[in-house]
Amino acid sequence: MQQNILEFECIGIKDGDRFPVENTGRGENLSPEFVMKNLSPNAKTLIITLEDLSHPIKNFTHWVIWNIPAMSKIPKAIPAGKTVSILDSAVQGVGYGLHRYAGPKPPKGKSHKYGFTIYALDCSLDLKASSTKRKVLDKANSHIIQQGTICGYFE
Repeated sequence: MQQNILEFECIGIKDGDRFPVENTGRGENLSPEFVMKNLSPNAKTLIITLEDLSHPIKNFTHWVIWNIPAMSKIPKAIPAGKTVSILDSAVQGVGYGLHRYAGPKPPKGKSHKYGFTIYALDCSLDLKASSTKRKVLDKANSHIIQQGTICGYFE
């Protein structure tokens, strides 16, 4: 399938800038709000991942959530749980944040780069909440119609 760049805003985190403390493991550990800029009308669901791009384990997963209904705005502070009722039972999988958002928390004195990636799919995924990012993305691969990433830093 043809993939196009998904443009989105991550409220409080500009690409290349520092994460606000409230969105980190040293603060309130709240997921930020996301605003889609050019979401395809063919999108049915969204996947969001948060990865530590500086971690010794390549692209260490902090958060994976899928089956978010395609919407122009995803609220901040998504609650923990295998399913998220405020997002039409979207599923949060296995990562550093087990069934929840887990913001940046690198070792003291170290700056790490983190990336939020949002994928727009033409379907929903039938996967258990015990699924990892790799399993989710493998299943989604042929259904991704848009994808975009915003990166930020935290020390």
